[in-house]
Order: sequence, then structure tokens, then C-alpha cells
Amino acid sequence: MTVAPPSSRAAVGVLPLETLTRVECDEQLSALLWRAGAGWRMISSAVLGGGIGERSWVLNAQVSHGYSRTDPGDHLASLAHDAGAQGPGVGLMTAADVLRHGHAVDGGVEAVVTAGLGVHGWAATPTPGTPAPPAPGTINIIVAVPAALTDAALVNAATTATEAKVQALLDSGYDCSGTPTDAICVAARTPRPGEEPEAFAGPRSLWGARLARAVHSAVCAAAAGRR
Repeated sequence: MTVAPPSSRAAVGVLPLETLTRVECDEQLSALLWRAGAGWRMISSAVLGGGIGERSWVLNAQVSHGYSRTDPGDHLASLAHDAGAQGPGVGLMTAADVLRHGHAVDGGVEAVVTAGLGVHGWAATPTPGTPAPPAPGTINIIVAVPAALTDAALVNAATTATEAKVQALLDSGYDCSGTPTDAICVAARTPRPGEEPEAFAGPRSLWGARLARAVHSAVCAAAAGRR
């Protein structure tokens, strides 16, 4: 995997992204890597590093539309290792071109969104579920909040981001709530000694409102790039 030189990195606020490139099956693919380092707690639905805990990096890797590997977690871990990412991290994947991502900042909260909208629809449908993994379309949301949040507030933040995503899709002219494989990662600062973490991150809380606006803007930007 090749890491882009510093001049081609999108370094904004606390979310500086490195662009990685690789060739798989004669196809050139890209990935975005955020080397967060120490001092971050994250909540994620990702196949690698999901759940709640301390994480030091986030990788959003593009894969081919015909992706058929049955070990996506191992695949993402290998890509992160090749890029020199250290410690536990979060790995997401998408068939979308990650170079066409949306980015937004609001009150210190930053959001980066990649949007693959070829397969989209509403969450609640009469269609029966299936244990087989769906095609990798995927809207991936990565958010950095420069404040400490309790576990409950992290869950609240992920919910707020999802609500903002749906609002942005509707505002962008999409009749859907997302894709079958959407994933999210919200990062918050680890509490400093004696610091009381924020207990709420709903859309009307201080940090939740900023998060919602940042995610909404980033999703709108990513969706516009798919037109």
C-alpha cells in the first residue's frame, strides 16, 4: 500500500486524513486513514474494532464492487498494518470512491463521509433479512468530537449522527434512510484527570447539535458528489 505525500493529505483540525492507494486484482483502490493516536474513545459499528473502547486510528478502505472475501476484518487489519497504523483501531469498507468524500466542521466537531448510494432504501421493509452479507455500497460516517463523552453519550452521538444522515439524504433528494451496509464511527476525547464527561449528545445538546450539523453537511456533500 502506498501512502500519499503530506502535500496531498487533507489535514483539517483534529481529523487529518492520509490517502492510501493499492492495487488489488488489477484494480487501483484508495483508502482514507486517520492516525488519531492516543487519547480517543470511539464507538463504531465497523467490522473491525467495533463497539466502544480506546482506539488510535480509523481506516476507511475502498473495495471492489464484486468484493467476495469472507474475512473483511482480517483484510482491513492487514491494510492498516501495511500502512503502519499502530495499536487498536477501527476499519470500515465501502465500494464507493473514498476520494470523493464529504467533509464538514461545526463548532470543533468534524465529520468525514463517503457515500456509495447505488443500493439504497428504507430500513423498515417487509423484505425478510438474510444472514449473507449484502453488497458493499455503504455510507460510512466518521466523526471526531473534541470533548469527553460517557458511554451513554457515545451511543447518543451515534444515534444523532444517524438521524442527521437520514435528514441529509432526504434533503439531497434520496427517498431512503440509507444503504444495507452503512457504518459509523464516532470518536471523543478521553477524559482528563478530574474531568466530568458530557452525559448527553442528542441533537439539542451542545455537542450533539454540532455533530448533527457537521454530519448533515458532510453527507450532503458526499451525496452531491455521487450525482
